[in-house]
Amino acid sequence: MTKLLIKWVAFALVVMFVAWLIPGVEVDNFITAMIATVVIVFVNAFIKPVLKLLTLPINILSLGLFTLVINALLFMFVAYVVPGVSVDGFLSALLGSIVLAILSVGVAWI
Repeated sequence: MTKLLIKWVAFALVVMFVAWLIPGVEVDNFITAMIATVVIVFVNAFIKPVLKLLTLPINILSLGLFTLVINALLFMFVAYVVPGVSVDGFLSALLGSIVLAILSVGVAWI
């Protein structure tokens, strides 16, 4: 249980760092980042696999690069659902989702 809480806080810090690093991505405070973390986990667990299955032909044709588009759209969806999180456009969402994916690998090692 403690390890899960540490990962949750670390991922929330990563979300705050993405908001600090990428222009166009804004997170109001740490509590909002923690809520966004929970929503991101649920979106990645339930919605992302369905979208990847539905877009499998496009993903095969693009050699997997369409996954980046799916990640950006899901990042924009999380910003839409969670009050206090905003993403200004698709490019900000794309860059934010790429940085978030790279840094989340480090959080997974905890």
